[in-house]
Amino acid sequence: MDVNFGPQERILWPASVLAGIVMCGAVYEMTCTVSSRCFRGYSRLSHMQKVEWNNRGFSTFHALVAAAISFYFVVISDLFNEDVNGIIIDRKSWLSEAMFGVSIGYFLTDLAMILWYFPSLGGKEYLLHHGLSMYAIGLALLSGKAHMYILMVLFTEVTTPFVNLRWYLDVAGQKTCNLYLYNGVALFIGWLVARIILFVYLFTHMYHHYDQVRSIFTLGFYSLVAVPSTVSALNVFWFWKILKGMVKTLSRRRKHSENGKTD
Repeated sequence: MDVNFGPQERILWPASVLAGIVMCGAVYEMTCTVSSRCFRGYSRLSHMQKVEWNNRGFSTFHALVAAAISFYFVVISDLFNEDVNGIIIDRKSWLSEAMFGVSIGYFLTDLAMILWYFPSLGGKEYLLHHGLSMYAIGLALLSGKAHMYILMVLFTEVTTPFVNLRWYLDVAGQKTCNLYLYNGVALFIGWLVARIILFVYLFTHMYHHYDQVRSIFTLGFYSLVAVPSTVSALNVFWFWKILKGMVKTLSRRRKHSENGKTD
């Protein structure tokens, strides 16, 4: 793997990682301040619930930013357009590099909190997910290869706000409200599209561009095959849990509705 640290990279990469860490800390404190003033139930939460509440605040913020930038590059911009000459796997942008650095800063911060409070903020599967994410993003950042595929994987973060809203409503005692149900359906659909179908498209795209994928350095090639495969397996595992949860919620709602009619 050839790593060329130009003047721009020497400043951009560490600055973007640091920006990601600072962003997490700032949003964490902002979530705490806003929640304590605008949500009466926040003061009644336990210390650990407050920590997770604030943690999910900066994870939501990162997810929205990462998904927006990934969508722009993969869908809207011409950076990875098939009609443009050049090898797709070699294409990159300073903004995609900056986003990768910010994401590494986010994953480092979140991983540090998960380890500090382990296992309250997440189990071993989260350690695996974050470790693989930082490894893949870091490899793409250092090599300048496969930015398109990393951006596709980052776009899957679009489901995170729905996951976090589900937790917020649960902790706030709002599991019976309509918003909890609608959010659950949106989470199911979003997860199916962004974390299942999108990965099918990713692997299909890699198959049709196998000559380009195979042309990169050996570690990058095997990582490009192994990391998305492992993450997709985790996504299927979590999707199964989401499906069971949604079925359970809908079943409970139907029984409640039938009991209401009987009364």
